[in-house]
Amino acid sequence: MAVRHLFLLWLCASPLLCSVASGASLFEDDGVVEVTLSGPIHRMANSRRNRDEYSFILNHDGEDMDVEVRIRGHSRVRLCDLPPLRLNFPQVDLAGGTFAGLNKVKMVTHCHRSKLRAEDSMLNEYAVYRLFNLVSSKSYRVRLLRVTYVDTDGKTRGLDDPHYAFVIEPKKDLAARLEGEVLEAAGVLYSRLDRGQTALMNVFQYMIGNSDWSFVTAEDEAACCHNVDLIDRDDTWYPIPYDFDLSGFVDAVYDRSIRTNKTNRREYGGYCRSSIDSVAAALDTITKLKEEIYALADAVHSLNMNTREQRLAYLREFFEAAADRERLLDEFERSCVGRH
Repeated sequence: MAVRHLFLLWLCASPLLCSVASGASLFEDDGVVEVTLSGPIHRMANSRRNRDEYSFILNHDGEDMDVEVRIRGHSRVRLCDLPPLRLNFPQVDLAGGTFAGLNKVKMVTHCHRSKLRAEDSMLNEYAVYRLFNLVSSKSYRVRLLRVTYVDTDGKTRGLDDPHYAFVIEPKKDLAARLEGEVLEAAGVLYSRLDRGQTALMNVFQYMIGNSDWSFVTAEDEAACCHNVDLIDRDDTWYPIPYDFDLSGFVDAVYDRSIRTNKTNRREYGGYCRSSIDSVAAALDTITKLKEEIYALADAVHSLNMNTREQRLAYLREFFEAAADRERLLDEFERSCVGRH
């Protein structure tokens, strides 16, 4: 760990090198990035099972960049007209620029080509990432894109107009920013988890109505956890949540049969081993950010003005419940995971 820290300090003696090494420049701003993504979209969409990479061109500010693109995801890969993508930049541009330093980056798409509500659901998920940025610096940063898609196969319909999408900070860049390492563990040692970060995540997931996460390893994955990454910093593990599309706040437009929270009802999913003092401190941290949370939820783009009001209404329900602090903490204690 010490050797790696010395290397990072040496590297970051040059601001340019530090930015390029971490791919940070893309995530240091929150303005919308206008891009055009050109390639064989039809063939790629038909390769969902083998997930082959295809050569695309990403154009930004008149500059063409080679990028390899493939389908990714689990549920969404089955349900979306245009599933989430992974962009692989094979050549790092050491001269700088918005996309400098990126290697492989996840991109969340609007899913259904002809449904404005689906695009708003994607924007809601972008808002969730930004909201967790407010709550904790130990969180994935995101950047909103406005994408013009060009299918060089000439077969894909419904992509004539630009669509919003967002990209997520790569896991290794997150670990480097937090001066930690990505942890691939078969399971969680609860004693290693940072209590403050864990409690913040637990209360935040409750606030957004998300029960699609767990510290238990998913059946189709070898490493812990489900929709939570672990960053190891000096033998302390920091849980970092991601994939919020099935939360009540996002209210994604999918087949209702896969929804884990069909009524948008909030359920507390924190483990009982989290001390009530840690949970209370996390609740206090979030409630103190109420006005900032409202402001950010209102500021994030939407195609339908009703979407912003729905975001705020969903958050108001939480803060109204949080006003009775002791009652909500009692609910957390009664419904925590692992109580015998």
